[in-house]
Amino acid sequence: MLELANSQEIMEETDSNNRRVVLALYEALSSHDVAMVHQVLAPNLEWWFHGPPSHQFLMHLLTGIAPASATSFRFVPQSITSFGPTVLVEGCDHDRSISWVHACTVTDGIITQVREYFNTSLTVMRLSNSNSSSMPSSSSRVEINPLRCPSLWESSVSSQVGKSVPGLVLVIWYCFLPIFPQSAVAVTIIKSK
Repeated sequence: MLELANSQEIMEETDSNNRRVVLALYEALSSHDVAMVHQVLAPNLEWWFHGPPSHQFLMHLLTGIAPASATSFRFVPQSITSFGPTVLVEGCDHDRSISWVHACTVTDGIITQVREYFNTSLTVMRLSNSNSSSMPSSSSRVEINPLRCPSLWESSVSSQVGKSVPGLVLVIWYCFLPIFPQSAVAVTIIKSK
C-alpha cells in the first residue's frame, strides 16, 4: 500500500513539473525570451497542426517565419491540465474568433512534441483494458478483453468563439509499469468526434 502511495506522489510531482515546463514556454513566448524557448523545447521538436493554415501562429513564431499576424497573436493560457507526460493547454482570442488547444509531451523536463489544434473541440480519452473478463480462459479459446475509453478532459473554450467547430478525440493509452502504475504512453489515435 505504501508503494502505491509513493508512486501516486511521484506521478503528482511529475505532473506538476511538466505543467511548470509548459507554462515556462508560454511565459518565454510572451516575453520574447528566445533563450528560455530553446531551453524548454527539444531541438528536434515534433509538431502536429490541425486547423486553418493561416492559424499556424506557433510554428511561425518558433521558426522565425512570422508574418505580422503571427507576431501579433498572443498565446494566453486559460486552463492547463496534465495526464502523465501529456500537458493540455487551451486559450481563446475572442477578437479573432479563434480557440486553440496545445497537447504537449514533456520528456525529462523538455517539451518533445506539440500537437496544436485551432478552432477544434478536443476530447481526451484514456484507452485501458476492461476489468471484466467476457469469457473463461481455456486452451482451445482465445480470450478477447474489451477496451474502455473513459473521457478524461474536454476543451471548453472552443464554444466561446461563436461558431461551429470540428471535434477530434485524442486517446492516451495507459500501460501499467511497476514504477508508474498509470504512465501515459505516446500512442495517439485521432478520429472524428
